[in-house]
Amino acid sequence: MSEGNGHCLCGAVSFTVKNMNYSVDTCHCGMCRRWGGGPLMFVDCSTDVAFEGEESITVYDSSDWAERAFCKKCGSHLFYRLKHNNAHQMLVGQFNEQENFHFDLQVYMDSKPAFYDFANKTRELTEAEVIEEFGPEQNT
Repeated sequence: MSEGNGHCLCGAVSFTVKNMNYSVDTCHCGMCRRWGGGPLMFVDCSTDVAFEGEESITVYDSSDWAERAFCKKCGSHLFYRLKHNNAHQMLVGQFNEQENFHFDLQVYMDSKPAFYDFANKTRELTEAEVIEEFGPEQNT
């Protein structure tokens, strides 16, 4: 497997992912859309993420099972992290190299507003299916 890296808009926070996963997932839930102004596009990087500039990272406890982080200097969204296993979902736009990514999965399809659609053919899960497959009780 290869290594991936990236940084926030201002460069105060950078990261390296040891075992790069090139599958891009998208979340259409209301919380993700409110956080970023649109669907959240991310790469599941598990726990293999190392950060530089951690003093510039602010973590927000967004739910019972997850937290979100951003750079406190430029405001760039950095990751969504599951609390029960510390798995990082890194925002795809933060990666330096993006040519190997492929769009694989869309979640919370039952929350997606009608004013946009992606043309890509992906696996699609509803909120109930996401919780059943990925919820904290399934991974403890």
